[in-house]
Amino acid sequence: MKTVAIHTLGCKVNTYESQAISEILTKNNYFEVDQDANADIIIVNTCAVTSVAGQKSRQTLHKVKRNNPTSLIIGVGCFVQLEKDKMFDEGADILIGTNNRDKIVELIKEYEKNHINTKTIDESRSRSEYECLSISTYSENTRAFVKIQDGCDNFCSYCIIPYTRGKFRSRRKEDILNEVNTLVNNGFKEIVLTGIDTASYGKDINENFVSLLKDILKNEKLLRLRISSIEASQIDEDFISLIKQENRIARHLHIPLQSGSETVLKRMNRKYSKDEFYSRIKRIKEEVKDIALACDIIEGFPGETEDEAKETIEFVKKCGFIFLHVFPYSIRKGTPASKMENQIPKSIKKERVNRLIELGKIEEEKYKKKFDGSEMEVLFETSNGTNWVGYSSNYIEVSVDSSENLKNKMVKVIYKYNGLSKII
Repeated sequence: MKTVAIHTLGCKVNTYESQAISEILTKNNYFEVDQDANADIIIVNTCAVTSVAGQKSRQTLHKVKRNNPTSLIIGVGCFVQLEKDKMFDEGADILIGTNNRDKIVELIKEYEKNHINTKTIDESRSRSEYECLSISTYSENTRAFVKIQDGCDNFCSYCIIPYTRGKFRSRRKEDILNEVNTLVNNGFKEIVLTGIDTASYGKDINENFVSLLKDILKNEKLLRLRISSIEASQIDEDFISLIKQENRIARHLHIPLQSGSETVLKRMNRKYSKDEFYSRIKRIKEEVKDIALACDIIEGFPGETEDEAKETIEFVKKCGFIFLHVFPYSIRKGTPASKMENQIPKSIKKERVNRLIELGKIEEEKYKKKFDGSEMEVLFETSNGTNWVGYSSNYIEVSVDSSENLKNKMVKVIYKYNGLSKII
């Protein structure tokens, strides 16, 4: 039985896809080992979302080949899709990109027979069908991610993903529901829906996101449903009504903002104004008490002035975001933003990023502190001795002291800010 090690870089979509690849290989009598093991086959699932992620993907491929010269090296994912003509030089023997991963066993056997480098990479924008990958378990923790769509048609001026992932494609609802039911039957209490443009689900197949949520929630054994990301424009009245009445939908939404400056948003080719964005934020906060809102922000976009950066700070405060995921703008060759004038120096980007990170820390602590002494349900995941750690619906990290095994259990606690909470 040949051994396989998988290195996964990047987002939760990549993590899902690595799990799917693992299950395909396991069903075909390959044995997965730890990624640091000297395996017969080593797979690197790459990321291209930033230049740093791309460089890390390149370095990882090079490193595993150097450390495992007799292993078969397979490069998959976004960076391979983007740099398909250069990846053999980094040590890969087989290149797959962001499609055809279901053919991985066939490709391995072909290589072992002929020992000829193999590249099977479709042109990303020509794809019209969703790639049928599936999972039945999840190795990371007690929650399982379920991918419901792939690709993106938004073409934000800074983003390479529409070029690596291709056009928007929804997964068949029946396949999603079957996978969710399988995972729940296999013991998972929380499901996280993920994708590249997750909440646009169904726009290409006469379905819609809210209908999908309702159908998933028909499984009464599912205790919590979390949404990995949703655009402000997708927070419509149907969605608000559902999340208000269905407590199993997590009270935590990740809503990409990218900038709080109207002029920067236009240069980014984001499809909303500040007023439109704020109206959706205001509405969801009015209807769903104490919801935790997270956002992505890109600092140092080409041409961003100090006044525009300050606009973002003030807009973040106005919206009441709790968790800020802040990134310096990263040039991605081939995107419109890479050709824009007035690229911001690294030192200024770093300063603006740190400023927002500090604001995020303050807002997060203020939010968590107001729940001190309140009751909440926590899904526990990990332990260090008798100290168990898990997360509430609104994504507050909670610790308790218990000699009981709490892994994958939903438990009511009295939350203690900056201390051990108490099991009720």
